[in-house]
Amino acid sequence: MGLLDEAGKIAGAIAAVEAAEKVDPEAGLLTKGIAAIAGFEGAGKLESMIEKKDDGTQEADNGQVSDDTNPQT
Repeated sequence: MGLLDEAGKIAGAIAAVEAAEKVDPEAGLLTKGIAAIAGFEGAGKLESMIEKKDDGTQEADNGQVSDDTNPQT
């Protein structure tokens, strides 16, 4: 977990609070708090899903070794 991962989670929390305020301008502290937690956790899950997909893509790329060095020329 790096600093950029945490920054992404915080950005998700801020975006969720802003969205809650747009939907309900009279949103209370509890609603904003729940939105912040949901945004923080959601951004974290999204980042981990993307990292897993990137790892899978890299493993697939490593498994497909090209045979460009064929000595039969």
